[in-house]
Amino acid sequence: MQRLTVTHRTTYSYRRPVNFGEHRLMFRPRDTHDLRLLDATLSIEPQADLRWLHDVFGNSVTVAKFLSPSDTLRFESKIVIDRYPLPGLEFSIEPFAQQIPFSYPASEIPDLGRTIERHYADSDRIVTEWTRNVLERNGSNDTEAFLRSINTAIRDEFTYSRREEPGVQSPVVTLKSRSGSCRDYALFMMEAVRSVGLAARFISGYLYDPALDGQESDVVGAGSTHAWIQVYLPGAGWIEFDPTNATVGGRNLVPVAVAREPGQAMPVSGTFDGTAEDFVAMNVDIKVHSLRMLESVA
Repeated sequence: MQRLTVTHRTTYSYRRPVNFGEHRLMFRPRDTHDLRLLDATLSIEPQADLRWLHDVFGNSVTVAKFLSPSDTLRFESKIVIDRYPLPGLEFSIEPFAQQIPFSYPASEIPDLGRTIERHYADSDRIVTEWTRNVLERNGSNDTEAFLRSINTAIRDEFTYSRREEPGVQSPVVTLKSRSGSCRDYALFMMEAVRSVGLAARFISGYLYDPALDGQESDVVGAGSTHAWIQVYLPGAGWIEFDPTNATVGGRNLVPVAVAREPGQAMPVSGTFDGTAEDFVAMNVDIKVHSLRMLESVA
């Protein structure tokens, strides 16, 4: 079990006071059998009326309606969680699903829905062929071995790049450039595993780097919001894969939002009433620490 604390500050600056439209915030993780939310606080400037809802995926969403204009918009979320990553190196997959290809049970297909379908064009089949090559290099069609291999291949064959611009690259662009951010890697892996008939979904959240607490670590991508994926495997359920770090099972990961595609899991989204020139800058500051490490230091 990991006890982690996350502080997430997002600040927008403007040249003059502007009016804000409603903003949707996704900071609060769901309490599940592998994540226990112990504490959560949210502060917002300027003052706003808040309401909460669960979206179509069951994510916790805060909707902020602002009461006055301002030249600064600030959100600060603090959470404390207990995280229970997947134990062991193997997970239980139903015998019929241990080899690719396999078919999901008819009773589950309507609920898996579009998580099995590919969402991005691959007219020259380069993503498909890259995925087939990974499968062939394994020398077998073992489902778990394939997923571990593709998770590692993305980390080893691509160059990680922290991109500040919003949105994601298409999987074709990521493959051709052999580079991308964590969200580009996640989208690429989703589309790759979907090409062999597996259901996958996008996860947005946070990444804990033990180096921040003085431990040895080779974690990549900490210090900002992080993205990875889940793949649905009969008998094992939704299993987490982080292609940025080639990890499996959720260790060091704090999932906040799950979605069919990246645009549905944005931590902050909203509008302001003004011109493009009114906007000055956005600053994001995220700190994830092991609470047990902090207590031992104190």
